[in-house]
Amino acid sequence: MGTNPSRIGMIGVGLMGHGIAANIVRKGGYPLVLLRHAGNQPVDDLLAAGATQSDSAAEIARLCDVVILCVTGTPQVEDVLFKPDGVLAGITPGTVIIDCSTAIPSSTLKVADAVNKAGGLFLDAPMTRTPKEAAEGRLNLIVGGERELFERCKPLLQCYAENIVHAGPVGSGHRLKLLHNFVSLGFSAVLAEAAACAERAHVDPAVLVEILAKGGGDGVVLGRLRPYIEAGDASGFRFSISNALKDMGYYTAMAEDTGAPHLTAEAVRRTYESASQAGMDQAAVPEIIPFLAGRNPAG
Repeated sequence: MGTNPSRIGMIGVGLMGHGIAANIVRKGGYPLVLLRHAGNQPVDDLLAAGATQSDSAAEIARLCDVVILCVTGTPQVEDVLFKPDGVLAGITPGTVIIDCSTAIPSSTLKVADAVNKAGGLFLDAPMTRTPKEAAEGRLNLIVGGERELFERCKPLLQCYAENIVHAGPVGSGHRLKLLHNFVSLGFSAVLAEAAACAERAHVDPAVLVEILAKGGGDGVVLGRLRPYIEAGDASGFRFSISNALKDMGYYTAMAEDTGAPHLTAEAVRRTYESASQAGMDQAAVPEIIPFLAGRNPAG
């Protein structure tokens, strides 16, 4: 982003944000300022690598050329921007806001307009893949915004992403992310329900995944859920039920807004909602299998 490293602000250092931050400071060599927050992952390694911390989102906006948001969803994005000590309170002309969160596209347009009116610039750049790829600097990014701004920010994005697609104007990234997550979470729900049925029908789980892998059920989702189906290992898909339910809610809202059919999406949403109502909010998506099979996920 120029001959001198830009100062980067990072708001949201969770499972995904930590990997992003680590690659920005280590691979990119950018000066990095983190927003101190109770929900962050441990950041000692980032501080040791040269990152600093601030208690104020407004201060981060004042200090930094680019502010990356990596928070849970639309309510958190709007809060960190619009609150009295939020990003908009400290934004200076030319500051770039990059929202990596999963958000409702109609809110994205409102947020981008507010950033522009404050003199800033905005990209929505949601990501796909998992915390493992975030740590490896191998995320996929779907970016919405002006092409010139996208190209200017691309060297920064390349620090933590392997595949970067410019999707179109502001909001395009978040629309495509919701479409992607509907397909991914829909596949996951279908596979989980099939695995639960197989369990109740006394089908050997190893045989089930072998048949799927050699037929029409092979793919990324099977690769993520296979370790859990075979051995109870959920580490391959560290995505919570609460986030799955949130994203499916966002997708069905977008479908309703556009007048698109969403009967299948609503069925998928209800599957995750049923697990959430059973107290499984923080469980990983693969752990919905024993719930659907009618047994305790812990046993």
